Amino acid sequence: MRSRGGEKVTQSSPRILPEVVIYDVDLTMSLPAGVSGTSGINAIAHAVEALYARERNPVISMLAIEGIEALYGALPVIAGNPSSADGRWNALHGACLSGICLGSVGMALHHKVCHILGGTLGLPHAETHAIILPHALAYNAPSIPEPMAKLRKALRTDDPPMAFFELSGRVGAKRALSDIGMAVSDIEVAVEQAFERPYWNPQPLQKSAIRDLLSLAHAGAPPTSRN
Repeated sequence: MRSRGGEKVTQSSPRILPEVVIYDVDLTMSLPAGVSGTSGINAIAHAVEALYARERNPVISMLAIEGIEALYGALPVIAGNPSSADGRWNALHGACLSGICLGSVGMALHHKVCHILGGTLGLPHAETHAIILPHALAYNAPSIPEPMAKLRKALRTDDPPMAFFELSGRVGAKRALSDIGMAVSDIEVAVEQAFERPYWNPQPLQKSAIRDLLSLAHAGAPPTSRN
């Protein structure tokens, strides 16, 4: 990922792959609980979008669900007890699986919106993903019945978008784009850019619906299902 002219541009090349990745719980113990919370929800967003990516497959879907379950359970534990080794281990496990998902399949509306908000408006990365996750999932819900069924089972809820919205509250993350630096006037800028080189998405893109999505996210309001 790089920025060009105020726009985030994705790229893929063997030259940017790491030679070694170290997962060590001890290295995460001093990470502030707030950073762990938003970073963990950012990882969940990668796994959620992998469930309905155009290139999805049964193996990646299995890894995605396991990663989501691990992080969904671990993040509130860390928020309540940052010294919990079990919480840290489960979060790291979930983050590892979510990273595999991100590197194996493509992206959709969630990442397109976040790339705009980060690249053009300069909003912080993890916090932006945490805020957009429930709204992007609610937007796509009508077109992804199988992934939604898997999420309902994994999260033990009838409303996965609301569950992720509430998770942000449980870990102390911001839930409004206005709280992390986005102005009301930026909503229209983001809507227009969403249709410039749009990413593939399971639910057809509609300007009015994306405007509603961003308006809810800007205000910190709960996600609204489009079913």
